[in-house]
Amino acid sequence: MKVHPLADVKSKDIGEGTRIWQFCVVFAGAKIGSNCNICAHVLIENDVVIGDNVTIKSGVQLWDGVRVEDNVCIGPNATFTNDLFPRAKQPYQLLGTVIKKGASIGANATILPGVTIGENAMVGAGAVVTKDVAAGAVVIGNPAKVVRKL
Repeated sequence: MKVHPLADVKSKDIGEGTRIWQFCVVFAGAKIGSNCNICAHVLIENDVVIGDNVTIKSGVQLWDGVRVEDNVCIGPNATFTNDLFPRAKQPYQLLGTVIKKGASIGANATILPGVTIGENAMVGAGAVVTKDVAAGAVVIGNPAKVVRKL
């Protein structure tokens, strides 16, 4: 494991060969697999699990409840949410998000809470994912719609 000296990494549950670059924040409860590349300016909260061989590009925040399986690529500034009805200082109900093995998420895509991105699916840049994406599907647009199968 290689952690840049300007990263704030509290988790001890990080696999071999993983690289975490500058200005990242990784909370103590986060779990990160082996051979991952966590690029600069990424935030990973406590209740996040990341598999092996995952690339997370700059500007991504993974909030509590996100699960990322093996061989996933998350593009720069992809946005995840975990609260369907956010309000300041109010009770909330967090919903988990699952990114299945081999999926790719394009730059600036927005993933709403509670969805699952299927195995080997691809979310196009800038897409807004409001519901589950089937395995092998390619989705684009707002809201994201299937344009083909891989």
